[in-house]
Amino acid sequence: MALRRFYSVVVLAGGLLGASASTAVSAKDSALTTSGLPVPRYVSLKSDHVNVRAGPTKDNDVAWVYTRSGLPVEITAEFENWRRVRDSEGAEGWVYHSLLSGRRTAVITMKSKDELAPLYDSADQTSAIAARLQAGVVAQVKKCTAGWCHVAGNGFDGWIEQQRLWGVYADEKVD
Repeated sequence: MALRRFYSVVVLAGGLLGASASTAVSAKDSALTTSGLPVPRYVSLKSDHVNVRAGPTKDNDVAWVYTRSGLPVEITAEFENWRRVRDSEGAEGWVYHSLLSGRRTAVITMKSKDELAPLYDSADQTSAIAARLQAGVVAQVKKCTAGWCHVAGNGFDGWIEQQRLWGVYADEKVD
């Protein structure tokens, strides 16, 4: 009986170690955390003044300040009421949970900063182009399905290929 209990603990520990060693975990496959929500996941900044700290307490120094409300960030860890976030440029730090919003936004990404991303009237490359967006533009994500996302922002509304966005996972469905 004791051997069986020991074996179960070893299997459980091995499974936890294997899960934590994995770096490419999709949000739907990850374990629940302090908040009861999966990690990693995308959220956005609630305020246009968000302190990012070196560690998960107010005793840690402010490393930098985000000054753009609605900017998407990826939560990569949780510790009590603190969330470790990563931005589209790869910078990571700790943010207090109440400064984050579940509202989904995304940043337009392109291979070249001079290249423009076409925004279509419908989720089809043969449909009319509604706008062309620069890299770095932040858009509200309304819906994503089958490799396309319906996005809107200041003066634009349409469909963009999901691969052009940082703030949604590949093939993630957003409703």
